[in-house]
Amino acid sequence: MRHFDQELEQLKVMLFEMASLVETAIFNSVSSVTKKDRALAEDVLAKEARINQMEIEIDDLAIKLLALQQPMAVDLRLIAAALKINNDLERMGDLAVNIAERSIELIQEPVIKPMVDIPHIAALVQSMVRKALDSFVNRDPELAKSVLASDDAVDDLRTASFHELVSFMERTKKNIPQALSLLSVVRNLERIADHATNIAEDVIFYVKGIDVRHHAEVRE
Repeated sequence: MRHFDQELEQLKVMLFEMASLVETAIFNSVSSVTKKDRALAEDVLAKEARINQMEIEIDDLAIKLLALQQPMAVDLRLIAAALKINNDLERMGDLAVNIAERSIELIQEPVIKPMVDIPHIAALVQSMVRKALDSFVNRDPELAKSVLASDDAVDDLRTASFHELVSFMERTKKNIPQALSLLSVVRNLERIADHATNIAEDVIFYVKGIDVRHHAEVRE
């Protein structure tokens, strides 16, 4: 195997490790909210530094490959996609931290009715993340397209939750702090879904050489 191929494989392995850390952070942050589990939230906070460090290491390797190897065609698209996916993963890790921080705020408060929507939204978002990452691992553009199709559903759930929580705050002012924290959780979940969508778009570009970011007819 050529040295360049070995380094490309190393890049993919590092990206898979980063993806695993981020996926775990998302799962634990959501579980900390739904289970009122401080230990899970603190685990997310404790592992943020490792995710940040991996982002730097992956960027360094990808830039080195671009600068020294001058890759062409699919190898070039892989490295370009890796750089973008790496950034999206790091941002998803930050959003998981945001959710964990809101979870800690909510732990001492009683559960309020709108909480029932959080697991529903979270399950859809986590499915999008898993499919986006699997589509990259398996070079599967059709699986990536299925992620794009789920984005509107998350937006709809976000909007419904927003209206429900605002209505709840208007009726029950003493629980406004809890409702605001839940609004933040929903917003962060929606942003994680946006980053999963970005990754799916990058997978399609990597595998097929097609940029679908602004072409809705291709995304359908």
